Amino acid sequence: MSPSSKSNSIVIIGAGVFGLSTALELSERGYANVTVLDRRLPPVPDGSSVDVSRIIRPDYADVFYARMGLDAVKGWNAEYASFFHRSGLLCAQSKGSTEHSYLDQSKQSLESLGASVTIQTFHGNEATERHPGIHGDLSDMQGYWNTECGWADAEGSITHLAQKCSQAGVSFITGKHGTVNNLITETHSTKSKVVGVATAAGTSVSADTVILATGAWTPYLIDTGDRTISTGQPVAFMQLTPEEAKEMQNCPVMINLSTGWFAFPPTPGTNLLKMARHGYGFETTTNSPHRQSDSSFSAPKMSSQSPFLPTDAEKSLREGLALFLPRFKDRPFVQRRLCWYTDTPKGDFIVDYHPEHDGLFLATGGSGHAFKFLPVLGRYVADSFERKASQEQREKWAWTATANRLSKGDGSRGGPPKRVLLLEEQARL
Repeated sequence: MSPSSKSNSIVIIGAGVFGLSTALELSERGYANVTVLDRRLPPVPDGSSVDVSRIIRPDYADVFYARMGLDAVKGWNAEYASFFHRSGLLCAQSKGSTEHSYLDQSKQSLESLGASVTIQTFHGNEATERHPGIHGDLSDMQGYWNTECGWADAEGSITHLAQKCSQAGVSFITGKHGTVNNLITETHSTKSKVVGVATAAGTSVSADTVILATGAWTPYLIDTGDRTISTGQPVAFMQLTPEEAKEMQNCPVMINLSTGWFAFPPTPGTNLLKMARHGYGFETTTNSPHRQSDSSFSAPKMSSQSPFLPTDAEKSLREGLALFLPRFKDRPFVQRRLCWYTDTPKGDFIVDYHPEHDGLFLATGGSGHAFKFLPVLGRYVADSFERKASQEQREKWAWTATANRLSKGDGSRGGPPKRVLLLEEQARL
C-alpha cells in the first residue's frame, strides 16, 4: 500500500537516476521524510547513471517511450540545457537488414505523435559527405538523422539533480551506514512487511516504505527471477589530438543498430572519444550471504569496477571503429570497463509495489535507456507510487507474475548473444 500520510518515512536505496529523480519529485509533492541511501555520495562513481555522456533521444519503436522521450527532451532544452549537447543522432543499419525494423518503427512513432523534429533519411556515404569527421566507408549502410537529439553530461546532470534533492530537504546517508546489506521484514498475517534496512555498519534504518532504486545491484537484496538480469556492456575511451577532435566536433552521436556499436563526438575539454555497445552483454555468477535465496545471480561487484574488458568485447568495439572511424581502429584505449544494465525481457522499467512484501516499492529495470528521461522520470515514478499512473503505464511497468528471460528486448539491441563471463574473466572485474 502507498503511504497514508506524507509525514511517513520513505527510504530510497540508490542514488542514481531512478532514486534521485524519485526523491526530488516526492519531496516536491510534500513528502517530508525522504532519505536516500547509497555507498557513496552522488554522483556514485560506478553507478550506471554516471559517465561523461549519455545519448538523449526520443526515437523509440514504442509510442509510450517516444512520447515520454519528447517530454524529457523539453527538460533537456530547459533546466538541463547546460548539460545537453544537441549534436544530432545518426541511426544506421546494414542495407537490406530486416532484423532492425526498430529503426523504421521509431521514425513512424515520432511522426504519429506529430513531433516537431527534423528526421532525414540517408543512404550509403551521404552520411560521410555531410560529416567528414566520420571517415569510414558507409556505402553498405542506411538510416536517418534526428537533428533534435544529442548527448548529455551524465555526471554533471546527476550532480545537479542531487543538489536539487538536498535543497528540497532530502537526506542522504552514505558510506557503510548507507550500504544496505538486507531488508528488515516482519510477518503480518500471511504477508511480510518491509520495515527498514540493515547496513554494512551494523546499524538499521527504519521506514514506512522502502523504495529499491538499486539498478544492477538489485539482486543482492531481492530475487527478481527472470524479471531482470544484470548485464555488463563494453565501454572504452581513446585519446584524440586537438586537431582530430576539431575534425569531429560537428559530428552526431552515431549508432549502428546492426551491431549495437555507438560512439559520441569527442568530449569537449578532454578530446576523449567514447564508444560502447548497446547489446546483450555479459553475465556474472554472484552470490550474496545476505539474500534469502542461495541461488547465484548476475550483478556487478559492490566495490568499484576494475578497468577490464573481455577480449571479444574489445574486438567488437574496434570493428565499429574500423567501419565508422578507421583511422583510430588500432589506437590504444586509455579507459575501458563494463557498464551495467538492469535488463528486463522487453526493455520496460519495473516501477511497482512488490506483491509479496508490503512497504516495498521498486523503481528499477532501466534496461540501458532510462537516463535520458532524467528531467521527467521522477514524475512518472511518483505517479505509480501514488497509484495515479495511467493504465498503460501501470501495465507496462508492473511487477509481473512471471517473465521470460531477455531475448530481443525492445528491439534496439545488436551484436552477439549474451554470454556468461568465464571464471577467470570474472576474477578480473
